[in-house]
Amino acid sequence: MLSRLQRLPALVRDWLRANWRRPSFRTGVYALFWCLVWLDAHAWFRFSPLVQFLGFLTAIPVCLYWARHWRPRSILAFRGVLSVSYFPAWQILAHLPLLFSGYGLAASITLFGTGLAFFLGLAWAVWWVDRETKRARPPAKLPTWNPFQLLAWYFGRKNRKLRQSILTLVSYTLFFGLCFLVITQLSGCSIYESPLGGGEEKQLKQVVKIQKVIRKEYVINPYSSIRFNPPKIDDVELQLLEVTQHLYKIGQGKGEGAGFSAGTTRGKVRFIRLKYNGGDWHQDMDRGADLNLLTEYGVRLGHKVNDRPEPMEIRRLKSFPARKSPPMVYMTGQEKIHVSDGEIRILRDYLLDKHGMLFGDNGGSSGWEGQFVGMMRRVLPKVEPIAVYLDHPIHRVPYPLPKLPYVARHGRSNALGWVVDGRLVAYYHPGDIGDAWADGHSGVPREIWEGCYQLGVNLIYYAHAQYNKWIEATKDRE
Repeated sequence: MLSRLQRLPALVRDWLRANWRRPSFRTGVYALFWCLVWLDAHAWFRFSPLVQFLGFLTAIPVCLYWARHWRPRSILAFRGVLSVSYFPAWQILAHLPLLFSGYGLAASITLFGTGLAFFLGLAWAVWWVDRETKRARPPAKLPTWNPFQLLAWYFGRKNRKLRQSILTLVSYTLFFGLCFLVITQLSGCSIYESPLGGGEEKQLKQVVKIQKVIRKEYVINPYSSIRFNPPKIDDVELQLLEVTQHLYKIGQGKGEGAGFSAGTTRGKVRFIRLKYNGGDWHQDMDRGADLNLLTEYGVRLGHKVNDRPEPMEIRRLKSFPARKSPPMVYMTGQEKIHVSDGEIRILRDYLLDKHGMLFGDNGGSSGWEGQFVGMMRRVLPKVEPIAVYLDHPIHRVPYPLPKLPYVARHGRSNALGWVVDGRLVAYYHPGDIGDAWADGHSGVPREIWEGCYQLGVNLIYYAHAQYNKWIEATKDRE
């Protein structure tokens, strides 16, 4: 037995050498690689959109090879190759806009491509049923259950072909829906880790630096014929230079460098935007809003940040472990919010058990506040929203905000918060803050977009600091 186990690597190596030159074997290996890329793009989010796009792009030579191989040999196999080639082509087109932050266009292509995939599969299902019906032999006895027999008892005596077609359509639709449900429920094993470090929870202060500028001393000949009005010999001008500088590390806990004591060396601050049905969840994302805020956060606080924002379905939040979950997720829009009961339970578990925080931003509608508050009433039915005033830490650290910044006020003028055990678990902003983060800042003055950046930095920092405190306090429970 031991000798067989020792020979196993050699047998596998010999088998790989014998089969590697076969095109079908290479295609199978590539199909496995393509599936891994697809899983990363839809469940894992470990690689950049460019790497994912290039991974899908490698399918083109494989599809072209098999199309050229089967075209002169079998028209049926050729059409099958073209049908299978649709799926990598669809993913290439869907991921191309992501290279330019075109998240809305990518979502539209994904939705449209799903519809085309349904009709493509339906065409093959109808062809297959029709072929099997023509090839079927007459039943030996009646009644029969065989759906490929037009004499099946459930087809009745009239319009049997029509009823068979309806059965094919219903059966295929149920099968496609089941496959779609299974695929969309794939969430992978996700983790979120903050950057390792430490620091103090204090305000960024404006520091006045006094600099002496001493002018040159002149020696004057009092008997000179040239009239000259020199300055006073001891004239000293005080020049006030206002600068902002870090007198301490911004972070939470004890550690080297700016960051969080419960973080890891590979950890990064990430910006996750929730997808939901019924509204324009991707508002301003195409204009770089999320990435701009994430970049500003990294520059201003010195924390390591991810190189791209992450759109994510609500259901994916359940794939994060309790102590490796995102400290904050973002949600915006201006239309209706449709969230299922299952997604409500996932959000409740995320906010309470996983110690997360939800940041909602009204993207431009007086009715979106009611949509968000109504959703939160389902998530936390026993918690009433309160006004979050300017003296709250979320408005004071690291940037002290003199007023609540917004681009355009939609309804109220103050922020709302949902508090559980002294912690803000949800924060609602009424003034389209995402517009100020976007490229060009939507044309608003510097004072406004700078204030919106500062509030965004405060929100991200507050969520991460609170999460870090919770992890440190529960270390003994691991």
